[in-house]
Amino acid sequence: MLTCPLGQSNLNITSIGIGTWAIGGMEGNWNWGPQDDQDSIAAIHKAVDLGINWIDTAPAYGKGHSEKVVGRAIQGLSKKPYIFTKNSLVWGKDKVIRNSLKAATIRKECEDSLKRLGVEALDLWQIHWPNPDPDIEEAWTEMATLQKEGKVRYIGVSNFSPAQMKRAMAIAPITSLQPPYSAIRRDIETDILPYCVKEKIGVLVYSPLQAGLLSGKMTIQRIQELPETDWRRKDANFQEPKLSKNLALQETFAKIAGNHGHQAGVAALAWVLRRAGVTGAILGVRNAKQVEELAPALDFRLGKNELEEIAKRF
Repeated sequence: MLTCPLGQSNLNITSIGIGTWAIGGMEGNWNWGPQDDQDSIAAIHKAVDLGINWIDTAPAYGKGHSEKVVGRAIQGLSKKPYIFTKNSLVWGKDKVIRNSLKAATIRKECEDSLKRLGVEALDLWQIHWPNPDPDIEEAWTEMATLQKEGKVRYIGVSNFSPAQMKRAMAIAPITSLQPPYSAIRRDIETDILPYCVKEKIGVLVYSPLQAGLLSGKMTIQRIQELPETDWRRKDANFQEPKLSKNLALQETFAKIAGNHGHQAGVAALAWVLRRAGVTGAILGVRNAKQVEELAPALDFRLGKNELEEIAKRF
């Protein structure tokens, strides 16, 4: 299985990693509806069996539930994947998730994540959201301290602008950035990707299938049947006038991937991974079958004519 370094770290990762937002279940401000933990564990095991060597999670996914499931899934594995998680979204007794980048909160989050995941050190620890913006330096300083203490191997950021990354790098190096990127959402191509290439910051893109819209499985009927608690029901990309255009793009990916015996999502992932500066893509899954269907994207690449055909849909 081909791997490449994440930024300037010694973490050599596969081009696809497993995302665990959806397996967080019903808890939290943003969820994907009910989820069976055994399906989640089976998906992680299947991914590891197929050679995928990293998992991305966060405390905010189900208020710690996603991390606990990941921790259960990796117990007893002879070859454990890298574990990437995040901080900055916290909750108290009222269970309302809030933003915090205070040093004391950051330290507590590290200890809590280590405990939930059942690991001695976090392979990559990322600021989930740069909010509140004035506290970025305080949080990054504490993260660098925890890295020196050995509780964290590498530190990264998510959803940061180049200006915010520059502020953090004045304190300590950034291993990676995690931004949204798909054939539907391409804004990082203008400034963020070029900046990361220049500064040798690894890029782990999330939502490469745009929350399932480019998976090949999304239809108007399925969208209408999503649980009321599923955040996608209120997302603009799942509503007109954008929905029809997005589903047409999905059909183009389905046609191209089908010519190679694959699902549409394989071509959509390959489109993201073809971009210079993208180190890896986070693939959100809920069961082992989804992993099997999309794992071919680890090696599949699009040809020139196929890329031109996709570009016509933009």
